[in-house]
Amino acid sequence: MQLTKWLIAVPLAMSTLTGCSLLEKLVYRIDINQGNYVEQDAVEQLKFGMTKEQVRYVMGSPMLVENGYPDTWYYIYHHTEGHNDSVQKDLIVNFNAQGQLVEVKGDYPASKDFFESIN
Repeated sequence: MQLTKWLIAVPLAMSTLTGCSLLEKLVYRIDINQGNYVEQDAVEQLKFGMTKEQVRYVMGSPMLVENGYPDTWYYIYHHTEGHNDSVQKDLIVNFNAQGQLVEVKGDYPASKDFFESIN
């Protein structure tokens, strides 16, 4: 008699404990996009010597410009798809003191034509 109680109680307890995580997976969660969505095509349009206005026209407004460092712009994109892990992609563009683009770095590589002259 005791054995049958245990045979019923243990699976019932296990299903109760794992039920929360199972229920969480059944509940729909929307995709969450935050920040600047950056496409590689846009990054490839950036050229050495572009002005801040030209970069803003191509890339849009940056997500972050730190106080005291106005010549470094951060384009940050954060994506969470349902129950999956979050993905973050960053693009950092640097300007010289005259406001001309001098460097592109981060998760999106600059084009091979980055150092060609601007037409």
